[in-house]
Amino acid sequence: MPIGATNAYSKGMPERSIAARLKRMVRVAAQAFAVSSMMLISPAQAQRPQRIIAVGDLHGDLDAWLTIANAAGVIGPDGHWAGGSTTLVQLGDIADRGPGTLGIIQSLQQLQQEAPKAKGSVVVVLGNHEAMNLVGDNRYTTPGEYAAFVDDRSVARREREYAANRKKLEAAARAVNPNVKPSEVLDQFMARTPLGWIEHRNAWRPSGSIGKWATSNPAIVKIGTTLFAHGGISAEYAKLPMEEITRRIAAAMAVGDDTPTSLLSDPLGPLWYRGLVASDPDSQAERAAMKPPSITLPPDQELDAVLAAYGANHLVIGYTPSLKGIQVLDNGKLVRIDTGISSYYGGPLSWLEIIGERMIPHTVPRSP
Repeated sequence: MPIGATNAYSKGMPERSIAARLKRMVRVAAQAFAVSSMMLISPAQAQRPQRIIAVGDLHGDLDAWLTIANAAGVIGPDGHWAGGSTTLVQLGDIADRGPGTLGIIQSLQQLQQEAPKAKGSVVVVLGNHEAMNLVGDNRYTTPGEYAAFVDDRSVARREREYAANRKKLEAAARAVNPNVKPSEVLDQFMARTPLGWIEHRNAWRPSGSIGKWATSNPAIVKIGTTLFAHGGISAEYAKLPMEEITRRIAAAMAVGDDTPTSLLSDPLGPLWYRGLVASDPDSQAERAAMKPPSITLPPDQELDAVLAAYGANHLVIGYTPSLKGIQVLDNGKLVRIDTGISSYYGGPLSWLEIIGERMIPHTVPRSP
């Protein structure tokens, strides 16, 4: 769910020379990749439409992820990459609401290493819950997610944490209740700091192993004629190049920016925007606060403007659950693939297959 804060989008544009260099780097890399790929495949294969598998929000349900990945043919029974030249796109919100977050991340990281060896690729798009975990907003983090990080040194690690902060904790507690006992302060600390909490926080902070990985994931990606974003793309953000949006959000992730104006909580940003699929009071308030106020386009016009800005035919998003299944809307211009996959929601286990311009929804029964 959205943090709820509305933040003015007032970041300055980068220097033109930097933007130009970024564009040249992306263009050269894309050309080099295209040339090298054509050298590795036959002319007949080169004409074959690319196969993309897109999976929506997983929210800590490792069993659901493995069931979907097996059914979609991107992993085998041993958990290793089996998708050949397929491109797998996971649309973020791996974290929170379920105990299997760490296992899903480790699986995706492994597949990112394995897929290129078979001429495939794995792209993980940044979601709002990854950004929340990085800045320490753990409102939706479950005990099982902390427990996944417990090791044989967790008890001693927690004791050291308390000892290092005991005086501050006791002073803060006495400011609320002058008669509080040291033992009560300790009990409060233990309740707030379950085993694995420290390890989880260290892994997710910007300098941590998961924090760095999350920061490296794009906010928006275009593959063929299809755009992928976690929440959506607003008309305001569509004025920026995709690589610039990702650069700005990565910069905010790298420093754990949780200020009111952070791109990580901007209701118009690609991590949080709902305006293409639902009434969105947060983004409306954000637009009203702009000087001059930004005009809210009807969703169909805004979608057309976004697609035109990036030269795309389709936009695939997650974030807003559709428990009835994948929604292919407006002749495939907009595809919603968050179907409440996690057992927390109990929606259908689904994935989207894209072959050329065809959008093909799939479901698989949930494992008993």
